[in-house]
Amino acid sequence: MERAEQPKETITAKDLGVVACTRCMQVWPQEVRVCARCGHRLVLRDHKSQQKVWALWLVGLICYIPANLYPMLQTRTLFSVDNSTIVGGAIELIEYDSYGVAIIILIASVMIPVAKFLAIAFLSISITRPTTMSKNQRQLLYEVVEYIGRWSMIDIFVVAILSSLVQLNVLVAINPGPASLFFALSVIFTMLSAQAFDSRLIWDAQHNGKGQPKE
Repeated sequence: MERAEQPKETITAKDLGVVACTRCMQVWPQEVRVCARCGHRLVLRDHKSQQKVWALWLVGLICYIPANLYPMLQTRTLFSVDNSTIVGGAIELIEYDSYGVAIIILIASVMIPVAKFLAIAFLSISITRPTTMSKNQRQLLYEVVEYIGRWSMIDIFVVAILSSLVQLNVLVAINPGPASLFFALSVIFTMLSAQAFDSRLIWDAQHNGKGQPKE
């Protein structure tokens, strides 16, 4: 039995013969090559975006591995040197009953980066393969990933603040560990990967039968 109502096909700007500037969102005819408002080059579709997304995504993932293995924070006292990884530092905060700070660090430094890796990979794959998620939901997921990307740097901010405040010469000193560099690079590359993704390809999938919800 056929469904009573069939979902309407979304009409895209490409179908209307116009292209939107990805910088200022001004709409122009497809023949226009440069946005007269901001000077940005207009591209109807970036067909090489998938290569850029996966390349930047892979580099970000490679950087994220040592970011969790190497020390994020090095605490030197008069008699000892303590190295703390991201997860190890969160566990120590829990032992000192600082549950709120520990939860924030785990969410910002572990859960959000992993979720971003999975979301970007899912969005890229969904363009060419059927998925149960609708086009509107995938567009919303992309906007969320792009928005929360900057908040993944909170762990780096904590390390920078502690390093600048706690410098008591030979008594106590806190310095950033090698993991801080890898973590910052991982965040930067995942942000670039999300920005390289051309979300307009999500809507183009309806015309070639790809990326459609499974029955």
